[in-house]
Amino acid sequence: MTKQNFYHPKFIPTWILIALMKLGARLPIKTQISMGKSMGRVLYRILSKFRRIALVNIAKCFPHKSKSEVEQLARQHFESLGIAFFESANCFYLADSALRKIYSISNIDILEDAIAQKKNVILLVGHFTTMMLAGRILLQNFKFADIYRPQNNALFDAEMTKQFIKHGAIMVKTKDSRSLIKTLKSGLPIWYAPDQDLGVKNSVFAPFFGVETATIKATAKLANIDNTVVIPLAFTRIELGYKLNFSPPLEVYPSADAQQNATLTNKILERQILTTPEQYLWIHRRFKSRPKGEEIFY
Repeated sequence: MTKQNFYHPKFIPTWILIALMKLGARLPIKTQISMGKSMGRVLYRILSKFRRIALVNIAKCFPHKSKSEVEQLARQHFESLGIAFFESANCFYLADSALRKIYSISNIDILEDAIAQKKNVILLVGHFTTMMLAGRILLQNFKFADIYRPQNNALFDAEMTKQFIKHGAIMVKTKDSRSLIKTLKSGLPIWYAPDQDLGVKNSVFAPFFGVETATIKATAKLANIDNTVVIPLAFTRIELGYKLNFSPPLEVYPSADAQQNATLTNKILERQILTTPEQYLWIHRRFKSRPKGEEIFY
């Protein structure tokens, strides 16, 4: 870290954040959730830009909801974002023995069987507030490759990468296509979240909660590699713990129809979101790209 000058004064706030995360990971989970909700309520008031994005996204995805219902879900989402601070802290710094006490995994045999059959495995996941901790939970049971986008903050990115590697992950950058494909072909499961708007160039528009949404085509391209299966993985916060659930591998996927492939993956994510809608990452501009002639949402 010294060689990269992470002790420059501009990184002082990040060092403070890291220190707070280390302290936060020591708190009882009940206290974490209570404090996280309080933090989230404050964030809802002060982060006006992200509040607007969340309100737009929720209103578009749930047109049957009234304005007050949309606002209520947005408030619940920000509470979940506040809790996510402690979940990220637990992801990095919670002891293995303590982590094992707070989660369960359903249908784990689905992934075990695919690995035993020497399949190339894509774990299809979505961007939920619980995402980072879910990755750490998975690492307690399997070794996998995390396909990730580097953080804008270089110090936080270095700390995140360091901690994931420490806990057994192989880190592969999203834009490093060669390494991504090589890792998949090696038989190491890859953690892949396709639900972000990366522009229209490498995407196809497909419905997501009824909204035409730019959905990347890379998922289907990777799944087209011989001997590859796509296994959906859902993770949710339940009371004072967490649950991971594997679903059977996708059948007849990918097809020759790019829009059909994108529609299928979006439907899977929809089902996961409807289970705990407040835990989905609504502050991302999911509908940034619009079909030609459509109005801009944000």
